[in-house]
Amino acid sequence: MHYEDYSPSDRQLDTLARGLGWFSLGLGAIELLAPQKLDRMLGAGDYPMTTRAFGLREIAAGLGILLSRDPKYWVWARVAGDALDLGALAPTTTETNPKRGMAATAFANVALITALDIFCAAALTRRSDGSSSSHS
Repeated sequence: MHYEDYSPSDRQLDTLARGLGWFSLGLGAIELLAPQKLDRMLGAGDYPMTTRAFGLREIAAGLGILLSRDPKYWVWARVAGDALDLGALAPTTTETNPKRGMAATAFANVALITALDIFCAAALTRRSDGSSSSHS
């Protein structure tokens, strides 16, 4: 079975989207309130304004998901944000970073959440296009 063959129920999909919204709020709060600590933990240098901007982006996506009647665009915004996160984290995984183990773990976690975001966004899009129940 491929993931395209699985269609979650509307309730499951709404629950997943809400969970991603709450996750965005939590992550965004950490990035906004403790950017230097997060940057140090990952060996990412000292970029508190960038980390805070990423936090604001997460909070906006989370609020959009939680407050929207059709959160698909906000979940797709998370996917775009995931791409930015992966691009920002990639340089921290090099051998020159003494915190590369933590950075690699963060990168792997973002990659996993990206897959979940893509799954959710695609399922929400299929649902709103009216094709969620059409299988061959």
